[in-house]
Amino acid sequence: MPTAVLPSDTQTLAAADALRHDWTLEEIQALFALPFNDLLFQAQRVHRAHFDPNAVQVSTLLSIKTGACPEDCKYCPQSGHYNTGLGREKLLEVEKVVEQARAARDAGASRFCMGAAWKSPRERDLEVVLEMVRRVKALGLETCMTLGMVDGDQAGRLAAAGLDYYNHNLDTSPEYYGEIITTRSYADRLATLGHVREAGMKVCAGGILGMGEAPRDRAALLQQLARLEPHPESVPINMLVKVPGTPLEDVEDLDPIAFIRAIAVARILMPKSHVRLSAGREQMDDATQALAFLAGANSIFYGDQLLTTANPQAERDRALFERLGLHPEHRETCTDDAGMQARVEQALEADLAAQGAREQASLADALAVDASGR
Repeated sequence: MPTAVLPSDTQTLAAADALRHDWTLEEIQALFALPFNDLLFQAQRVHRAHFDPNAVQVSTLLSIKTGACPEDCKYCPQSGHYNTGLGREKLLEVEKVVEQARAARDAGASRFCMGAAWKSPRERDLEVVLEMVRRVKALGLETCMTLGMVDGDQAGRLAAAGLDYYNHNLDTSPEYYGEIITTRSYADRLATLGHVREAGMKVCAGGILGMGEAPRDRAALLQQLARLEPHPESVPINMLVKVPGTPLEDVEDLDPIAFIRAIAVARILMPKSHVRLSAGREQMDDATQALAFLAGANSIFYGDQLLTTANPQAERDRALFERLGLHPEHRETCTDDAGMQARVEQALEADLAAQGAREQASLADALAVDASGR
């Protein structure tokens, strides 16, 4: 464990206006080693320099395709490699997704995230996903997708459809990664993030803590994220949710204070990013969540379910916000009647075009079958 830096050195490391991509592992470990109060003080100072300290960005996450994923991520109940009792479900219909997105917007969410259990999207599925993006975007919501690996062409098409954010987590440090996943390389993950950035979308990338990693691995994960240029706009920090049937179901619980330290260090390393208190909130008491907000977390998933694991119920979230004096972060949206109508018309035109293409394809198939039978 590195020797903790002196307070004056800490203030230099955690300068509120510092936006760095060259953090050394030793510097990051020194931040982790600070007395808890000193670390939170520095993180809160950085946080206040860039954000309203009492505003929290609220997102809702919907699983649009659940189960039977070919990846072997040891933490994931959706992996087809493990018997977790989770059934395979087809890709949701667009109207069902729009219905859920509208409900999320009415409940106060400003961003709607959609996740599919794929290694990477197939062409026929991608067309449906693009329609989902256009329709959800028309509701005035920010859009986010997590679909597995995407190449440059797929990323470009998602961006053209109006996708704002693409989520692809690094999960853990490069050194520990092979203990958690073998079906997708670290380089694959970094390549996907590169395609997302090149397409002009915002990056959502973070990791999972409590998978049996060493403290050094937490520092190395945050170093990898902070090396991305620019920094990810959204950094989800997940606490492992131990699901029966997965290889990590019996891993030792992570100390909540260690988790809060990671939130604080993430805030210091990436001053302008939204640091999301993500999976694992169901297992956290209100005091732990309050400390996470104090440490610089300023984004949450809101609702009843986080993909396939529980998330604190909406009423509990509202009550906690009230007790802490927090409020949802508001984004600039075009909410006037003309603007909303224009977005709706644009989405409907896209839907009609897609429907026409599908009908033409079906007609061509029918003619081909008819011709072959003659």
